[in-house]
Amino acid sequence: MLKQRDQRSDSGQFEGRFLVAMPGMNTSIFAESVVYLCAHSEEGAMGFLLNKPATITLSELIGHTEFGKAMALDTATVDRAAGPVRIGGPVDEHRGFVLHSGDYSIDTTIPVSDTIFLTSTVEILKSIVAGQGPHQAAVALGYAGWGAGQLEREIRDNAWLTMDADPDIVFAHNHDDKYPALIDRLGIGAANFIAEGGRA
Repeated sequence: MLKQRDQRSDSGQFEGRFLVAMPGMNTSIFAESVVYLCAHSEEGAMGFLLNKPATITLSELIGHTEFGKAMALDTATVDRAAGPVRIGGPVDEHRGFVLHSGDYSIDTTIPVSDTIFLTSTVEILKSIVAGQGPHQAAVALGYAGWGAGQLEREIRDNAWLTMDADPDIVFAHNHDDKYPALIDRLGIGAANFIAEGGRA
């Protein structure tokens, strides 16, 4: 679904934006979640949860790779390079993805916005270990996906709020603060939200 492209004029209206879960969404992995939406089109949508910590560190994740097994990792330095690994979503949850700043790019890097890029090959992990990775990075396992029209329906049903994306939130290491910070930025307390859509 997520493809390399030379221009972003075909982007969906929510691509490159945040999805912020409404308080009524409280029984799934998406409860109190912040999602960065990387792709949105008539075919569906794809994004990454930003505030759900995984149970594995980046150095542990790299240690499971073939190249990681063959070297002695400076675990503290590696873990500082991208902060805590996130659960990116329930789809393909054993596959790694890296959202990162624009100072790093290889042939498979995909620009999502002017400031946020996506690379999902092991080469970026090798670069991070070598100290040649991006200045800012967020590593996610798995992704969140929606079929054709599904996200639009969920937004109409008031499951999500949409907001302009903030790179500081994308790359912040403290997961717990992200959802409250965005709710506060909207200027509305969670208790003021109505979970069900209005009816005329």
